[in-house]
Amino acid sequence: MHLKLITPKQALNKAYLKEKISRTSIELFKTNFVDLLSKINEKGDEEHLKSLIADFLKFTWYKDAYQINPISKNDLVIHTGKSPADPIGVILEAKNMVNTLEMISEQKPNVKAIHELILYYLNERITNNKHDVKQLVATNIYEWYVFDANEFDKKIYRSTAIKKLYEQKRNDNKDNPWFYGELKKLLADDELSLEATYFDIRTYKQAALSNNADNDKKLIPLFKILSPVHLLKLSFANDSNTLQPKFYSELLHIIGLYEYKEGSKKLISRKKEGERNAGSLLENAIANLDSHDKISRLDKPSQYGDNYQNRMYNVALELVITWVNRILFLKLLEAQLLNYHKGDKGFTFLNKDKIHSFDDLDKLFFRVLAKKEEERSQEVLRLFGKVPYLNSSLFEPTELEHQTLFINGLEDAIALPLISSTVLKDQRGRTIKGSLNTLDYLFEFLNAYDFSSEGAEEIQEDNKTLINASVLGLIFEKINGYKDGSFFTPGFITMYMCRETIRRAVVQKFNEVKGWKLQEYTDIYDRITNLTDRKEANDIINSLKICDPAVGSGHFLVSALNELIAIKSDLNILMSSDGRTLRDYHIEVVNDELIVNDENGDSFKYNFHDHRSQIVQQTLFHEKQTIIEQCLFGVDINPNSVKICRLRLWIELLKNAYYKPASGGGLQLETLPNIDINIKTGNSLISRFALDADLKPALKKNNITIEAYRQAVDTYRNARDKEQKREMEGIISVIKTNFRTEISNNSKEVKDLTKLESEYVYKYDSTQLFDNKLSKKQINDKKDLKNKIDKLKTRIEEIKTNKIYENAFEWRFEFPEVLGDDSSYRGFDVVIGNPPYGIKFQLNEINFFKAYYSSFEYQVNSYVLFFENALSLLKVNGLVDFITPATFTYQRYFKRIRSILKSNKILRVRKFLYEVFEDADIGDSVSLLTKKETISSTYPIEVQFLFKSKEIQKSILSENFYLSENVFDLNYSAMNISLSHPNSIYLGDISKIIVGIKPYQVGKGKPKQVKEVVDNKIYTSTIKLDDDYRLCINGKDFHRYGLINKPTMFLKYGEWLAEPRKSAFFDEEKIILRQTSDSIIAMLDSSKSLNLNNVYNIGHIDAKYKYKYVLGLINSSLINYIYQNISQDKGRSFAEVKKVYLEKLPIIKATNRQQNDLSMIVDEIILKKESDINYDISHLEKQINQFVYELYNLTEEEIKIVEEAI
Repeated sequence: MHLKLITPKQALNKAYLKEKISRTSIELFKTNFVDLLSKINEKGDEEHLKSLIADFLKFTWYKDAYQINPISKNDLVIHTGKSPADPIGVILEAKNMVNTLEMISEQKPNVKAIHELILYYLNERITNNKHDVKQLVATNIYEWYVFDANEFDKKIYRSTAIKKLYEQKRNDNKDNPWFYGELKKLLADDELSLEATYFDIRTYKQAALSNNADNDKKLIPLFKILSPVHLLKLSFANDSNTLQPKFYSELLHIIGLYEYKEGSKKLISRKKEGERNAGSLLENAIANLDSHDKISRLDKPSQYGDNYQNRMYNVALELVITWVNRILFLKLLEAQLLNYHKGDKGFTFLNKDKIHSFDDLDKLFFRVLAKKEEERSQEVLRLFGKVPYLNSSLFEPTELEHQTLFINGLEDAIALPLISSTVLKDQRGRTIKGSLNTLDYLFEFLNAYDFSSEGAEEIQEDNKTLINASVLGLIFEKINGYKDGSFFTPGFITMYMCRETIRRAVVQKFNEVKGWKLQEYTDIYDRITNLTDRKEANDIINSLKICDPAVGSGHFLVSALNELIAIKSDLNILMSSDGRTLRDYHIEVVNDELIVNDENGDSFKYNFHDHRSQIVQQTLFHEKQTIIEQCLFGVDINPNSVKICRLRLWIELLKNAYYKPASGGGLQLETLPNIDINIKTGNSLISRFALDADLKPALKKNNITIEAYRQAVDTYRNARDKEQKREMEGIISVIKTNFRTEISNNSKEVKDLTKLESEYVYKYDSTQLFDNKLSKKQINDKKDLKNKIDKLKTRIEEIKTNKIYENAFEWRFEFPEVLGDDSSYRGFDVVIGNPPYGIKFQLNEINFFKAYYSSFEYQVNSYVLFFENALSLLKVNGLVDFITPATFTYQRYFKRIRSILKSNKILRVRKFLYEVFEDADIGDSVSLLTKKETISSTYPIEVQFLFKSKEIQKSILSENFYLSENVFDLNYSAMNISLSHPNSIYLGDISKIIVGIKPYQVGKGKPKQVKEVVDNKIYTSTIKLDDDYRLCINGKDFHRYGLINKPTMFLKYGEWLAEPRKSAFFDEEKIILRQTSDSIIAMLDSSKSLNLNNVYNIGHIDAKYKYKYVLGLINSSLINYIYQNISQDKGRSFAEVKKVYLEKLPIIKATNRQQNDLSMIVDEIILKKESDINYDISHLEKQINQFVYELYNLTEEEIKIVEEAI
């Protein structure tokens, strides 16, 4: 064997590596590290070293949260929690420095230390059936070798020879020295390579002893490699999947909102009456809107609600979100400037020293950020001279502000009570109570957090919680995301979806343009060999068109942006303006964040005084700008979401904002483009005009081309000033108005009207005929024509004024980037997102969807319509990737969408084996499909299962996913643990399954039961009245393997019962199974008892199969997991076990010995339960589960999925 050694920087999660460490934490680390070094006795034994290591780890990181315990003389373990009973997360093997023969080295890794680690690991995995070990460490206290447990899983656990050796040790009671000796022989194979993180703590000694704070940065990799975040693989602060709840709740309080739960959704709303604060931004805005009667001045007040109060709230909320967006953007800008200028406080501007009122804040918005330096007044320059001009439409008045209220219209002299959980502290660190002026509160609140977390790894001098763009994005999405039935999509989901889908789209695009037939993304790299190839490759990738039709906060578009930058870096085509590639930098997406590292593994940090750094920053800015402008598009019905999406994309550009080289003093930042034109407000599902509507008449009549339209849009994005921007807005508006007019004029209704009017004029106007000269036939014809004309005019007017089209989005021409030069609609390469589900549609919307969506059927879910719409928006061979509920794969009212999806081509379905969305109550899946013109009736698809580890656990192909019942069979069969097992058979094929007796129903039985019989339950008794009365078991009477209540019902059995079933079935041994449950709860009944229709009976089992064997199988975790995947009823209220699913359970054709072995464990459980109803059988159930896993040949990955899911 040999070792592949990597450094701590290489081993650390790149997003975690660049996260700041607080000054308090680094000082504690230095103190304990220096103390550790001073106490080391190089001749000391392992016990001495182990004690030093334990104390160092404990008092630096682990003391209050994670138990550290010895497991032998030489070894330590770190548990995943406070208690010794918590699972083991880290195994540490200590060797003294004298014992060099047993300690790992790069030259001689096959020594006792590695053998001991392997044995400990296998004990955990196999004997203890635990899967929680994250890292394994061998150290002599100076030198450290850290092995990721995934390496041991792949190279050690999956080695048949090593597992066989371990089993021999266990079965034959061999001692450890024997195992180490035999293992050494196996590991002597040169082909075995283990990756390990290596470091020597002596190399950090000088930095730890230094009084120069700059040297502290050198300690960061050592600090992080030994921290719980790395060793126990915990989440960390700037993980884009993690919310900062205190920041979120206090921001809501300042705005004037609160979060509450309704069903499975968390909703955001105005605070309740009696709890509202006049000083909150929302209430302040509402008061001013109301007192100045601003709602009456709206052009279309109905867009904001159906009554005055709703309109006022929605207008105020939109205004406040606009203002908060600007303020948060400015906070990030301020943090960026502080980074650029090494903490120079002269670059701060968002504080009460410079902004005393809402009027000052208004000036900052519109007289500073929206004005070039030379256009600013002396007063503004004095206060905000170091604040750059941004040229962004974010700092232009919105139309709503013009119609209603600017921020300077808010009252200044109002105090806002501090939230009880406020982050604000006094000088002694105590929580401040009372009230503050709203602006003061807002600025103090924001200043309590660190917004400068983007960039290189640093020491954070003040103890502030980090807030980066990803955390803000999550907060934005929460504020807006639940209104329309959508849920925040975790960062690892958006990252994974974008990576998989966009890379497929890149391959498809290269094949289209170059005529290649590449299958894999990695094949592209070898085809790019020179500067010309690189430039062309850039053009090809920049020609991709990606759309999120329910864009929300823009999370998917930000992930897509990061992925496209990473793709260009992968292909070595990320180039500066002079054609030089950034080959010395490694760029990748980690934790949904774009990470840029230099050749030394150090995080890139912009320094505008350094030419090389300047080139990297400029390149990243302009690459992001190009991708945002040319590749990314979004639509949302919620205008607030659109604002937030635009903001997030501007923030991504802000991360790489740079000072223009020719700006002298270096204070002129590159301006931001007007990317708002790519993110638009509208109802994605409703359009007035079809995608094949003819634009040529409008183009011809107005003497314009699609290229001119595109050029106007491009000029708008990069307008040199407001005048040019307004000019382009006007041109674009005229073009779209002309399109609407001409398409309407060429509609079928208008053409029919023109034809009828011409006929009318020809027949009855041109000849000036009076009615008294017309024949009766002509009079009737004239009247008929007039009626038809009037009806068509009415119909045309209805179409024009129909409220359904008030927020309609016209895909036909809103994005000229997806139109061909001939004006035809070409479509997007990728449509991706998390479409809202569960929307309650209005009647007029339902009627529209019935008319225009073939997927519409009873109780249609909104996400289904997005699927169909997405396919129509795609170009041929384009890709749709949506995360949605999994209900479309199997539920009754989704047949039409299943047919539509299948008739295109489903490439892959990812099924989540846990709850992706914390507050959702349904299972989720991610579906990737491609638009095809023709397709064969059967084709393979890829089925993947995702688990909490965020890794793909299983990937297989299934060709028979489309069943005759029009259901997608993507669950248990895809796990390869059902009938795909070569030695299994359906439960329904070896037994008869019937439901129990239904005693009463009017009109049933012989003689037919009447109401009095049913009401009085005359055949039921609590005692055995005669021989016709038999003991009857109810579903509530039993649990797995035995009774929990003594049955107290006797039923008079006979044909007079409503549904008596056949007596013979109850007279035999049978397995009974509770019906009202989302899982299988079964016991053996040998008492010849009856049971009710809330019980299933499994009887007449084939003689080849023992009853107790079958009982053990169906009560096992595996079979329950399979059942729950078939039924999709887990966690549902009033779930019921169904016969159709029971019949499909896979039963292994086991040998007699195997059946006897399992039956013996079942026997023991039954006996224990009969003697003590409360006996804990968990250890015996564990034996059954392990037996069943081996019987079905499950891998460790599959076992882990099953156990976590049950």
